[in-house]
Amino acid sequence: MPVMNMVQSINSALDIKLGEDESVLVFGEDAGLEGGVFRVTEGLQQKYGEKRVFDTPLAESVIVGAGIGMTMNGLKPVAEMQFSGFVYPAFNQIISHLSRMRYRTRGQLTCPMVVRMPYGGGIRALESHSESMEALFAHIPGLKVVIPSTPYDAKGLLISAIEDPDPVIFMEPKKVYRAIKQEVPDKKFKIKIGTAKVVQEGEQITVVAYGAMLRTTQQAIQLAKKNGFSVELIDLRTIYPMDRETIADSIKKTGRILVVHEGPRSFGVAAEVFTVANEEAFLYLEAPPARITGNDTIVPLPKGEDLYFPSPERIYHAIKKTIEF
Repeated sequence: MPVMNMVQSINSALDIKLGEDESVLVFGEDAGLEGGVFRVTEGLQQKYGEKRVFDTPLAESVIVGAGIGMTMNGLKPVAEMQFSGFVYPAFNQIISHLSRMRYRTRGQLTCPMVVRMPYGGGIRALESHSESMEALFAHIPGLKVVIPSTPYDAKGLLISAIEDPDPVIFMEPKKVYRAIKQEVPDKKFKIKIGTAKVVQEGEQITVVAYGAMLRTTQQAIQLAKKNGFSVELIDLRTIYPMDRETIADSIKKTGRILVVHEGPRSFGVAAEVFTVANEEAFLYLEAPPARITGNDTIVPLPKGEDLYFPSPERIYHAIKKTIEF
């Protein structure tokens, strides 16, 4: 089985779907000839031609708007936003049309479109290149929001996203793009959207993370293990729909919950996980739900990046404090 990083596994997923389904198109700013800023789509235009893998104007609203029209004519577009922070001009198309076409037409038209975007910090970029706005998308009815944490999951989840009958926002943690490698099958496989993964079983606390924060949390758990704490780790994988059952079952076992994400603290994904804890496992809680997140500020310039994002040390101290409550 080949060893891949996330860039390679996403490329493999796109290659498979382009090869087996002529209705699949891949496009975005520099996504054709150059293969994108991070070279995720490298080589696909040479293999499948300019009519199926192509560059677009520097106009995000046009990219998504054109994709919506494609879906209503039987195509399955996979559009790339060069950076997640550039997606805002396309919000009108995403909110007003992409997310609600099925509802508006009472099921006569659907928008099976994937909007891919590298997101998050960790590569010393500027603020519009480092934002984490998954909570914004998850709050829009009609959208599914997926964030893989590993190369294996990225491939399986992307194939599922392309085959999904509804629009999927597929957010790729660029800090992880080339940071880790693992065995990933060459052949097609799928991971069901809406299913979290118990990465590690434990007894004293449930920690929920996703994207680049999964790896950071695993580093914190190693510190916790050295100090005798038993931690259960859940990789959320899908922000919406959220796997409430897996989260609730884990809290019922451990009695404690800590959520880690790099997006702003207020009104973030952690708050929704807390709601699951309150609604599904309140009587099992032995400590207040806790969260380690980014700050309610604009992502700082590279010099201040390490002060903004959760660190293994901050996560470890939250684990310790919650267990010892």
